[in-house]
Amino acid sequence: MDLECDLAIIGGGLSGGLIALAFAALRPEVRLLLIEQGEEPGGNHIWSFFDGDVAEAHRWLVDPLVAHRWPQGHAVHFPGHSRRLGTPYNSVTAVHFAVSLRCKLGERLLTNARVTDMSSSHVQLADGRHIAAAAVIDARGAGDLGALRCGWQKFVGHSVRCAEPHGMDRPVIMDATVDQIDGYRFVYLLPWDDRTIFIEDTYYSDSPDLDVAAIGRRIAAYAEERGWRGSVVHREQGVLPVVHGGDFDRYWPEHDSVARAGVKAGLFQPMTGYSLPDAARFALWLADQPLDGLASATRAYAKAQWRKGGYYRMLGRMLFGAAVPDQRWRIFERFYRLDPFLIQRFYAGRSTAADRLRILCGKPPVPIRSAMRTLWNPPA
Repeated sequence: MDLECDLAIIGGGLSGGLIALAFAALRPEVRLLLIEQGEEPGGNHIWSFFDGDVAEAHRWLVDPLVAHRWPQGHAVHFPGHSRRLGTPYNSVTAVHFAVSLRCKLGERLLTNARVTDMSSSHVQLADGRHIAAAAVIDARGAGDLGALRCGWQKFVGHSVRCAEPHGMDRPVIMDATVDQIDGYRFVYLLPWDDRTIFIEDTYYSDSPDLDVAAIGRRIAAYAEERGWRGSVVHREQGVLPVVHGGDFDRYWPEHDSVARAGVKAGLFQPMTGYSLPDAARFALWLADQPLDGLASATRAYAKAQWRKGGYYRMLGRMLFGAAVPDQRWRIFERFYRLDPFLIQRFYAGRSTAADRLRILCGKPPVPIRSAMRTLWNPPA
């Protein structure tokens, strides 16, 4: 059976899903299809954001997806510094995301639908179905990362159902008091309820290699040290690029006739790998665009964002090129001594000129000679 639509969105992850929700709310006349190769959209992920990451005018799009919210703020821990910050924190789980998409989209969501071919006007599925579309947008994760210079943020996460209350009342964004292994290591904690806690062991590493079994043992040891005895009820893992250089025109060639979204378009905070704020902004921008010429419009948008991200890529070069791997935590400890509003703007990708100077001024927590060599010899 062949299908026809105005907009075919390939990939039911965060970016593709938010685009579908934005169009469903703002342009219900547009016949759209969200095409996901898995059984459910969203995969196996948790996306989190600070209140300051998403503009108030855009919160209507993401707030219904939030499964957990901590209005009391969050904390960080380093060997020489601990701090509580008041900015509320939110998490979107894949299950909550999938339920929301199914409720809002109904038959406009196609799952178990693997794409074998596509162009700017058609999509071919592995089961033989052909979709004719006025516009197609590719939101299927990363493109050619060989065109970019990357470090890696990689993680394994376990949700543990504890036999007794765990005693955590707020997220811990970074606990860097743990042994430093494979670059900058920290543990990320999300208390789902009084007995269930998500424990993620995270690394800013030079390599994307992920030893899931070894990291799983470290998570178990971390929980044991804190008296959190129980069973693992959920597992996830991932590897995100921390982009500190590269060639945008190679990553997204100008002759590519298919529009892109999300990581495929390079739309994420280069230093942190955060994608939700960019995905929300992009979805609402896209819903205001004509479907004609979508490839050139989305590429121009993404290239402008790439230019704006130059400062964060420079910080990434400092982190991966100048800091001794097991001393990288010092950069983040110093950062978390700064003004909380500066920190909030940083994560949102909206650092002011004064913020940028403040982050760099003073004695750097990296060797001066290495820092200068890194800045004098930047990658493409």
